Amino acid sequence: MEETGPSLSWLLQDAAHQLRAALGLENREARLEARLLAGLALGQSSAWLIAHEREPVSAQASAGFATLLGRRLAGEPIAYLRGEKEFFGRSFVVNRAVLVPRPETELLVETALATLPAGQVARVLDLGTGSGAIAVTLALECPEWEVYATDLSPTALEVAQHNARRLGANRVHFAHGPWWKAVEDVKFFDMALSNPPYVAEGDPHLGALAFEPSGALVAPDQGRADLASIIRGASLRLADGGWLWLEHGRGQGAWCRQELLAAGLENVQTKLDYAGLERVSGGQKVSK
Repeated sequence: MEETGPSLSWLLQDAAHQLRAALGLENREARLEARLLAGLALGQSSAWLIAHEREPVSAQASAGFATLLGRRLAGEPIAYLRGEKEFFGRSFVVNRAVLVPRPETELLVETALATLPAGQVARVLDLGTGSGAIAVTLALECPEWEVYATDLSPTALEVAQHNARRLGANRVHFAHGPWWKAVEDVKFFDMALSNPPYVAEGDPHLGALAFEPSGALVAPDQGRADLASIIRGASLRLADGGWLWLEHGRGQGAWCRQELLAAGLENVQTKLDYAGLERVSGGQKVSK
């Protein structure tokens, strides 16, 4: 006879209590996370969990739930536990080789889609693609675009290529290497985008990001080094009329605008995210 443990209801309540205490979650968020972890451990849907809350859980399933809960209590993102994260209405496979796609990065995609006229044939570049969320989304939203995606991490590129295949973005070109150098044989992009590392070394928020790859988060020079490298290489790689758009951190908007202007780009501007923070800045190469 299979050994059983406490009821599912008790496990959920206890897990929610621990999540609130360890991670500072609000009651509703803690309950949702507890239920999600239980669904992963038991391999069941939310509806099934509701229907079986009063039933005891097997010792094996309880142990699996405890393992997942322990990882979450240690700060590991839910997306890594699930192995996927939604971005722009699609599910992307993620692991610890890539950053978890953030909702605020959807602003970068929205900006790109609004920059070029609908139906225009264009060559578009995603620098530092990570999971491929930006490049794959653009390729699927605008199949007439020729999309390139680069990354310095071979393991990140593997994740991005996997996401492209499973989502049907089969025409994305992937390249390994640092920033513009990864596509040095490809000339003149109509638009380039990047969500590069922009967190300063020693930033107090890094503790909450300990499970994500630091190389995709942290940059020297107060988080500005990679932004600067991308901006300074743009004028030689953009077509006339081409645009560069960059996601950046709070407080970096004015600096980015200054650098974009210094690099010879025009129509420099910054977009605000839904929290009202400066999040995406860009400029256009205008022929003289």
